[in-house]
Parts: sequence; C-alpha cells; structure tokens
Amino acid sequence: MAYFAHVVSGVVVRVHVVADAVILGTDGEENEALGQEFLAELHRLNAEDLVQCSYSGSFRGAYPGTGFVYSVVLDCFIPPTPYPSWVLDEATCLWEAPIDYPADGGQYVWDEETTDWIEVQNGTE
Repeated sequence: MAYFAHVVSGVVVRVHVVADAVILGTDGEENEALGQEFLAELHRLNAEDLVQCSYSGSFRGAYPGTGFVYSVVLDCFIPPTPYPSWVLDEATCLWEAPIDYPADGGQYVWDEETTDWIEVQNGTE
C-alpha cells in the first residue's frame, strides 16, 4: 500500500491509502505524482496538497496523523509538540526534551512546570 497525507496550510488533515499498483510507473518504479493525480481526481483535491508518506517512517520522518505538520524545508512530517519546552531535532524530525532522559534504569515522566524528569515510584509520581 502507498500512503499520502492531505496537507492544508502545512497541516495534515487526513491520510489516504492507495494500492501500490496506482503509483507504479511503466518502468516499475514508484512515482509519487501518479498517486497524487489519482487521489486528486478521486477526491477533487489539489494534487500539490498530497504528499507521499511512509507507514514505517522510512522516509519523510514519522508516519503522519491529523495535526502533524509537513515541513517543506525539512521534507518531513513533524508530530505535534508534546511540551512547549521540547526542541525539534531537525535530523530526525522528532521532539526532544531539553534534558536527556535519565539513564539509571528508573521510570520517569516529564514535568513541564520544572522542565525536568520526575521519577515514578511504585506507579505514582
């Protein structure tokens, strides 16, 4: 299957699925434009608002969902930020905490108020 995000003003509003055969060119290679044209005609959309994405995340960052942002500059889908203090890693297109997750084997949750990790003790904070 092939997947295409419908992107409006940089934000994903829906993800469409099409059969692989739809995007195979005469040379047997995948052709994004074929999928864009197919979906544009089927759903009366602008082909340029459809961006191919990967369910496995093998290209263009994470598999997008509604509310993800598509960055033309980075050519990737960016999930909504989990916390205002987190920073986007432009290499992975994923959000990272401003402080590394503790490596002591404990379980932690992020506390935005203190911008730090808080250890979870016996299922409680």
